Amino acid sequence: MNRYKVNVSTEIVHHDTCDDALCDTLLEHAKSAASKAYAPYSKFRVGAAALLSNGEIISGSNQENAAYPSGLCAERVTVFYANARFPEEAVTHLMIYAETDNGAVSKPITPCGACRQVLIEKEIQQKQPMQIILVGASDMYFIESALSLMPLSFVPDSLNG
Repeated sequence: MNRYKVNVSTEIVHHDTCDDALCDTLLEHAKSAASKAYAPYSKFRVGAAALLSNGEIISGSNQENAAYPSGLCAERVTVFYANARFPEEAVTHLMIYAETDNGAVSKPITPCGACRQVLIEKEIQQKQPMQIILVGASDMYFIESALSLMPLSFVPDSLNG
């Protein structure tokens, strides 16, 4: 039997140490998107902001539905919207922010499995990784690529048998 050890490289920083314009701008867009989420059932609002290779910022929020599987996460809304508007542009950074009625979540949340799969596919399509930034009340997690979040993923080559 073969064993594989899987490690995810994550840089954890306090908000105060990430004071560059990129962090501030993406956080502003992600928070604004979260405030527009349609989350009447869970009251868990998620916003995502994507920086594209052309400098555009695209944001999106989670959209719930009473039939839960019919909703869509903020990450997929954002990436699909970015790809629809700018299909030739790479997503270089994706910031994910979540809040409840009590404010920002204490610890950063990670994308669900379906979102991870979509993010990996986007990286494959654009032939480059995107940095993923997960935001909590005081910390930010910097992850080098979506593939780091799901290292044993199903990729297009998996279809070749």
